[in-house]
Amino acid sequence: MTTHLSISGPEAADRLAIRELVDAYSHCADRRDAKGQMALFTKDTHFVVYMDAKSSTPSMELNRREDLAPVFGDLNKYEATTHFNGQNTVVLDGDRATGELYCIAHHVSSSGGKRTIFVASLRYYDTFVKADGTWLFAERKLLVDWTDTRPLGGGS
Repeated sequence: MTTHLSISGPEAADRLAIRELVDAYSHCADRRDAKGQMALFTKDTHFVVYMDAKSSTPSMELNRREDLAPVFGDLNKYEATTHFNGQNTVVLDGDRATGELYCIAHHVSSSGGKRTIFVASLRYYDTFVKADGTWLFAERKLLVDWTDTRPLGGGS
């Protein structure tokens, strides 16, 4: 844990901008705004998914912003999603930063008149860069710690 006795205005602004970036990622996902989500990444981004966080082999690895379109578009198969972002640690180093974010992602599906919910506990390991005054993801590693799928009762 980092102790801040004081924080400069520029550092506070950078930390806020990075938090807004990770929250924008989830917001775009939940609103099915794949183009908006893609715009949060550098052109030569590195996006890696580990469906099993204990595996050393990624389930998916992409190296360009435009390659993210089908991944983000895949969320359209769900009736609704809700991503809750939790603790977020960030280490700043000039115009670069690294961070870790915890997220609980809820995915609602409907088939044959029955609804199910798929819940995933996610961790993101991020590398950020500040380009032309804007923070972007240069690398995002998504690790799935656990999942649960169950019937969803009630209404919408």
